[in-house]
Amino acid sequence: MAFKDMSTEDKQTLIEHLGALRKALIISVAAVGIAAVFCFSYNEQLLDIVTLPLRSINQRLIVTGVTEAFFVKLQLSFLAGFVIAFPIVAWAIWGFFKPALYPHERKYIYILFPITIILFAGGVLFSYFAILPLVLKFFVYIAGENLQTMFKVDQYVSFVMSFSIPFGLVFELPVVTFFLTKIGIIKSEMLSKNRKYAILIIVIAAGALTPGPDPISQLMMAVPVYILFEVSVLVARWAKPRQEVPDQKVPDQD
Repeated sequence: MAFKDMSTEDKQTLIEHLGALRKALIISVAAVGIAAVFCFSYNEQLLDIVTLPLRSINQRLIVTGVTEAFFVKLQLSFLAGFVIAFPIVAWAIWGFFKPALYPHERKYIYILFPITIILFAGGVLFSYFAILPLVLKFFVYIAGENLQTMFKVDQYVSFVMSFSIPFGLVFELPVVTFFLTKIGIIKSEMLSKNRKYAILIIVIAAGALTPGPDPISQLMMAVPVYILFEVSVLVARWAKPRQEVPDQKVPDQD
């Protein structure tokens, strides 16, 4: 009913936005799918990379199901495919938002795009090299000497995936803040005044994104995200909201 009440111009604009969103989704899914198919040929090398933090503390993985190893390698292929195809996914997302920007603002896409890739890669690498080994050592230490730790490969790979991808995405917070500040949705003063609510949201999000209910992994995610929030406040102070470009009126024709 609401769609029928819209003007013809508004309907065309909505259809154009939906078409752009559909195009971005198709490009993203296709890029991840193609990269995943390519990565499946290197599933043994991928498994070797993913299990390196576990093997560094003298732990091994076990398989308890008939099809478990196959689906684990399939998961790894999609994980690696998403990481490899992320530049294409990011470019498709920026392409979706591009029509909402003024012509003089579109130059920011070429600046923010490489920063987006660097931050995502930095988040994934940070979780893999800094956070994951500490969490694994903590779990093995908690098990003690009276318990023999035997990690199932499917649970371990799911644990790594639920750690690395969220870290890569939350590291995009400064870029998102810059973009939202530029279009006038948020301001640095608003972020500063609502810092306590931001901390609460960060803690809740860390509990939802991290695998398992243990407070250690949640803390490991919450602290870096809070640091990113403070960086985002500085980014919002530096970025200035865009200036509205007045519409040029066509002179009346006599």
